[in-house]
Amino acid sequence: MQSSIRSVHFVGIGGTAMASAAVAMQERGFSVTGSDLNVYPPMSDFLAERKIPVMQGYAEANLSHKPDLVVIGNAISRGNPEAEAVLDRKLRYCALPELLKEYFIRGKRSLVVTGTHGKTTTTSLLAWVFEHNGLKPSFLIGGIPRNLEQGARFTDSEWFIIEGDEYDTAFFDKRSKFVHYLPEVAIINNLEFDHADIFPALADIQLAFRRFINLIPRSGLLLANGDEGNLAPLLNVTHCPVKRFGLGDSNEIRAAGLALHPEHSEFLLDDVRFKIPLVGELNVRNALAVAACARHCGLTDAQIQSAFTSFRGVARRMDVRGEAGGITVVDDFGHHPTAIRETLRALRVRFPERRIWAVFEPRSNTTRRNVFQTELVEALERADRVVVSEVARIEQLKPEERLNPGRLMQDLRLAGKPSAYLPNVDSIIEHIAQDARKGDVVCVFSNGGFEGIHGKLLRRFTDHPASA
Repeated sequence: MQSSIRSVHFVGIGGTAMASAAVAMQERGFSVTGSDLNVYPPMSDFLAERKIPVMQGYAEANLSHKPDLVVIGNAISRGNPEAEAVLDRKLRYCALPELLKEYFIRGKRSLVVTGTHGKTTTTSLLAWVFEHNGLKPSFLIGGIPRNLEQGARFTDSEWFIIEGDEYDTAFFDKRSKFVHYLPEVAIINNLEFDHADIFPALADIQLAFRRFINLIPRSGLLLANGDEGNLAPLLNVTHCPVKRFGLGDSNEIRAAGLALHPEHSEFLLDDVRFKIPLVGELNVRNALAVAACARHCGLTDAQIQSAFTSFRGVARRMDVRGEAGGITVVDDFGHHPTAIRETLRALRVRFPERRIWAVFEPRSNTTRRNVFQTELVEALERADRVVVSEVARIEQLKPEERLNPGRLMQDLRLAGKPSAYLPNVDSIIEHIAQDARKGDVVCVFSNGGFEGIHGKLLRRFTDHPASA
């Protein structure tokens, strides 16, 4: 099949992974085009620098050059004019994970990092351990690691390090993306209910992970969080080696002697002390998984620690955006109650004795629903002040499915937490400004742009510093 393909068109080329794959295909000698509704920097600049033609908007005419292969992005659905034209004309098409599998992963040593939480940080840290030690891995990460300055790269190395997402592959392939990634070593950080738009229940997510585990070869390795109850039923397999990692005594790979500090964390692994410039227990677990995987792949403890020392984190993961007028503004991608809770726990370590605000945008397909109505209270009550923005696209949900903001506010106030549900960013900033005082930490939780609230908060407190 591959020998007959000379030209490739990407429908939805503006995403980080799609754009990176498009450029990599061009570098391999293919003629590449793409289309998208809107392509923003940095990916628009990335594509323009490589002179890849990007057509604005979706139209049948975008396929008039009759590409040999059409790569259809995950966000594309039936009704899209290019998707419809592909089907009508019986053009050869695939999803991005399929393209990655056949053109970039097959034949490589694939290290796949999965789980509900911590995937991006863990994958970034693992990729940096390999990069720092001269192994030049290919990688695909759902964020921007500061050390690597890009979320995706394709090299000639034998190593491919990839963040494995359980979300579905495309409108024509409802399997999880990670089933395409040919895992030699798989890390499963944790497993909780999420993605309520495609998974009816926790058991359905467990089934997706079970299918993924079935792909690990007998020469490979499954590294799984042994403290995670939802994972336990999936680990009784005999087709590949299984090693459990975690903090509990029953784990073969155990972090002991935890020391959590405002600027770093430390733990012992087999009497070897590791130190990471990341804060909180969740990041200790992430680093433990990375150390175990890197050891398995032949790196020494000294090589691992050297990379840990120089790791600079990931954008939008407990990311201090700045300080103005005595107020520190933090950006965090957290959009699941567990992630929010763990970030707030880590912020207590990072900023001891300081008042912490949690500003949450219910934007994901799960947090817009009432499936986490109680869990959100338990997560957000770890802050001193809580602000929740208007539930995104709430009109698209049936009334009985919607998150109930009034009940959320009532439950938080009953827990003794001053809380507000506000309609927009301007009202949120005004509300915070009325009560903020020097030393406060405002952490914004959102998996979207949130109308640039971080910069607006910093500008507001630059112009009008908080009171002492």
